[in-house]
Amino acid sequence: QVQLVESGGGLVQPGGSLRLSCAASGRYFSTNTMDWYRQAPGKERELVAGITGGFSTNYADFAKGRFTISRDNAKNTVYLQMNALKPEDTAIYFCHTNRLLGGIGIDYWGKGTLVTVSS
Repeated sequence: QVQLVESGGGLVQPGGSLRLSCAASGRYFSTNTMDWYRQAPGKERELVAGITGGFSTNYADFAKGRFTISRDNAKNTVYLQMNALKPEDTAIYFCHTNRLLGGIGIDYWGKGTLVTVSS
């Protein structure tokens, strides 16, 4: 069983920064890919960034150059540093991982943290 708890969301002005955190419970954190997704009102959930156990990263085009994903395996935590925030970044941000259980991939999601970018 994996539990993911996000924190760090809030209200920020355009051009500002936030750092989101996702604390994960359970074993084998260091070997699993961790992702950040977001869902804006009326829109589908979309991938923001991911980081593998080997620290390889990938980003959505809108996140490149502004967002940085990182992980601290000693703390079982993944981060999302967001800079130069725009109003269109307003969304609920979710932490996600997928684990194999009996050969079947199981998706785990946190409850999300709200990011509001507004003046």
